[in-house]
Order: sequence, then structure tokens, then C-alpha cells
Amino acid sequence: MLKFLRPLRAFAHSLTRNSANADDLVQDTMVKALSNFDRFTVGSNMSAWLFTIMRNTFCSNQRKHRREVLYGDDDSIAQLAVRPSQEGIVEMHELGAVLRSLPKNQNQALRLVVLSGLSYEQAAEISGCALGTMKSRVNRARGRLQEAMAVE
Repeated sequence: MLKFLRPLRAFAHSLTRNSANADDLVQDTMVKALSNFDRFTVGSNMSAWLFTIMRNTFCSNQRKHRREVLYGDDDSIAQLAVRPSQEGIVEMHELGAVLRSLPKNQNQALRLVVLSGLSYEQAAEISGCALGTMKSRVNRARGRLQEAMAVE
């Protein structure tokens, strides 16, 4: 399980966009995996099992926190923001915005395959879809990114 910590942390960070929350998500995933290790089928794909636990934990946490009330409103927070002056930072923010605008299934497929380095087969297993569907989602997501970022 320890050899999967780095890819799990990368995937957690891509989901949460926050280092502290990513660490918490990895910890929750490992605790759940250890406490349910008797449910793991020996000989099956441990990586896919751990990533599935992480994704399900993240989704459950998102549902729990939907009703949380944030302090302040968006307008007051936006007035406090300082626009970045470096071109690279601006491009990263634009890329983040484009990633967030992708449909959930394409976003998740792209993160699993590209950012986490999983194979299409592993990503399809984690997402519970067919291999061809996973390839199609990643291809459509890449196309939208290229289009939105004006990449040739």
C-alpha cells in the first residue's frame, strides 16, 4: 500500500486543490483501506481498489459539505484578490478554469490517466465504465483543453 502513496497524494491534490485537504483525504483513504483490508481480493488490482476508495471518500465528503455556509460573500472576497502578474501563473489559472469547466466524467478521466499516470484499463475499472468509454472521455477532455487553451 505504501508504494501507492505518491500517486494517491497527486490524485487527492487534483481533487481537493489544497495540500492540507489532500493529505487528509489520503489519510482517510488509508484508514478505510486498512480497516476494510479483509474485503480486498488477493490478486486483484490494489491500485484501482485504493483509488476507488479515495474517489468514493471524496464524493461522500463533497455531499456532506454542500450545506456548509462560507463566511463572507463572493463579492467581498473578489475585492481582496490580487491578480497575478506573471504570464505562467495566469495560464495555470486559465488551465484550472478550463479543467473545472469539463464535464465531471471527462475531468475525472483526464485526472486519472494524465495526472495520476494510471492506464486506461485501471482508470476504467476505478470509474466503473468500459475501456472504450474511458479512452473516449480522455480524448474529448484533451480536445476541449487544446481548444480552450488555443494549443496547436
